[in-house]
Amino acid sequence: MSITRRDFLNGFALTVGAGLTPWQQLMAQEQSAQAAGKYYPPSLTGLRGNHPGSNDITHPIAFGALQVDMDGLPVSEDYDLVVAGAGISGLAAAWFYRKKFPDAKILILDNHDDFGGHAKRNELGEGDNFRITYGGSESLDSPKAHFSNVVEDFLADLGVDYQRFNTYFDDELYADQGLSAGVFFDAANFGENHVAKGEPFFGEADPAEAIANFPLSESDKQALLALFNEPENYLPEMSAAEVEAYLGTISYDTFLQKHVGLSAKARRYFQSYSCDVWGYPIDGRAALEGYYDGYPGFDAMPMPVLDDEEEPYIYHFPDGNASVARMLVRAMIPGVAPGETMEDIVLAPFDYSKLDQQANNVRLRVNATVADVRNRDGGVDVLYFQDNKEPVRVRSKHCVMACYHRMMPSLMKEIGEEQRAALDLNVKTPMIYTKVLLKNWQAFKDMGVYTFYCPTAPYCLVQLDYPVNMGGYECPKNPEQAIVVHMVRTPSPYGTMAGIRDTASLGRKLVYGLPFEALEAEALNQLDAMLSTVGQSARPLVEAITINRWAHGYSHETAMLADDLDAVDGILNTAHAPIGNVHIANSDSGWSAYMHTAIDQAWRAVEEIQA
Repeated sequence: MSITRRDFLNGFALTVGAGLTPWQQLMAQEQSAQAAGKYYPPSLTGLRGNHPGSNDITHPIAFGALQVDMDGLPVSEDYDLVVAGAGISGLAAAWFYRKKFPDAKILILDNHDDFGGHAKRNELGEGDNFRITYGGSESLDSPKAHFSNVVEDFLADLGVDYQRFNTYFDDELYADQGLSAGVFFDAANFGENHVAKGEPFFGEADPAEAIANFPLSESDKQALLALFNEPENYLPEMSAAEVEAYLGTISYDTFLQKHVGLSAKARRYFQSYSCDVWGYPIDGRAALEGYYDGYPGFDAMPMPVLDDEEEPYIYHFPDGNASVARMLVRAMIPGVAPGETMEDIVLAPFDYSKLDQQANNVRLRVNATVADVRNRDGGVDVLYFQDNKEPVRVRSKHCVMACYHRMMPSLMKEIGEEQRAALDLNVKTPMIYTKVLLKNWQAFKDMGVYTFYCPTAPYCLVQLDYPVNMGGYECPKNPEQAIVVHMVRTPSPYGTMAGIRDTASLGRKLVYGLPFEALEAEALNQLDAMLSTVGQSARPLVEAITINRWAHGYSHETAMLADDLDAVDGILNTAHAPIGNVHIANSDSGWSAYMHTAIDQAWRAVEEIQA
C-alpha cells in the first residue's frame, strides 16, 4: 500500500456558517480552499520536511555544480531587510527588526513550500478523523530552566503563556486507559517480536517487573537488574576527579561493555537510549553525559552532584511549535489569518495567498531558494530562485542569514577561511518524524502501552500523539477514535566507530537514498511487527501517512567525544560573526536544537544591526 496524498474532498465542499465549532470552520475552510485549488501545504501528506524540490538548487550550489552571475541581473525590489530562512529564527529576526524599525520593509525567503522550518504543521484525515500534529519542533522545552528574559518577553508579546498548558495537556488520559510506557524488542535482534509493558528508565517502571518480561537470558536479565538496582563502583581505583575526567573520554556503550561487563545482547537494550533526544546512539554519547541524562550505573560511584529539578513536558500545541511560527506570521502580515490568541491559532484558517502582498511591509516568499548573498556599498544584494526556475535579484540595507550554518559559505563567497571552518563544524543530525493516522488505537490498549522505546528497530520511539485539548481542538479520548502515531527514526548508525559528525553524514546519505515507498514500508513494517504481538496488523488501520524527512535535522550540540569543550564558545563567536551588513541567526548559532535558542540567536543578530 502506498499513501502519497490525502483525498481531502471526497467530491464535496462545505461552507463556513454560523453555529459551526472552530474545528468545523477550519475543516470547511480547508475543503473550500482545496476545491478552489488554493495553496495549503499543511494538508499535504507523503514526503514532507526536506520535501522533494526543496534542495534542487541548494545541493548543486553546495557541490559547486551551479553558479549564477548576479551582476548580470537587474535589481527587481528594494527592502530594508532580507531574511534567508523562514524557520522560527528567521521569523523571529523579522519580528525583532520590525520592533526596532517599525516602518521597515522586510522580505523573508525560504526554499521549502511552507514557513516554519522544522516547526512543521501536519494535518491528516478528514471529517471526524481529522487530526493536527507536528512534523518537527514539538514543544517549548523547560521554560523555567532554559528561557532567557528575551524569550520570555518575546513569547509574552506574541501572546504565548506557557502556564496555560497545565490546563490543555491531559497528562492522565493514557494512564486512565491503563496504558504505560513499554519496550518493543524486534525479532531480527532479539529472536521474536515482543512487547514488554513497563520501561525502567523512560517509563520509570519498577526495574524488576519490567526486566522480567524482557526476551533475554536469565543471566542478562540479572545483569540488567543489578545495573539498575544494585550498581557497583565500577572504577574503584579512581578518585572522584579521575572518574569524572575518565567518563568524559569513553562512550556509555564502552562503559557498559568494559566496566559493567554487559553482554553484547544485553547492551542492545541500551543501544538507542540517546537517539530520540540527541539523534545518535550510545556509542557516540560520553558515559559522563549518560550520567547527566540519568542513565543507570552510576549510583555507587563518586559523581558530581546534579540539579534534579524537573519540569513537566507539557508545553505543547497540537501542531508543536508550528503554532509559534503561525502566530508570528499572523502578527506580521495582515489578512493571513484571523484571531489574536494562542488558543485561536490552533484552528485559525490560513490564507497563503496573503503571504506575499506588495502593499504589506512584511512579505514572506516560500519556494524561494537563496543562492548568492553579497555585500555592496550601503547594503546587501541577494539572489534567489523562485520555484527552482529563473533567478531573481533583490537589494536590502541588511540581511539576516537564518539558514543552515554549513550552507552559508556556499552562499557567501566573502566569508573567510576561519569562519568557514567554524560554520562547517555544525553538521546537523538527520531525523525522520513519521506520522501515521490510524482508524483507532485499540491495539495499543490491548498492548497496554502508549509510548514505546524500540532499542534496535528502525524507529527508536513510537508513541500515541500528545493529548492536547486547545482552542476547540480535541484529542482522541477513547480507543475507537482515529489517532496519530508519532514515530522517530534517527538514521545515524550504531557501531560504525565513527564520530557523531561522520555518522550524521552517513545517516543523511541513507535518508536521501531511500524513496518515499521504501521509507513508508519501513515504518509500516515496524508497526505491523509491533501490533502482531496482540494478533493485529497496522496496515488495515492506516488512513494516511506523512514522512517528515529532515536530512538536515537537529543542530549539532556540544558533545564530549566530538568537541574541545574549552574551544566551543570561541567557535560559536567566530561562526556567527557578522560579515559586513550580513548577520547570522538560527539555532545552529547556539549549537542547540531548541526553539528558545533560535529566538535568542535571532535577537542577537538583530541587535548587531545599526540603522
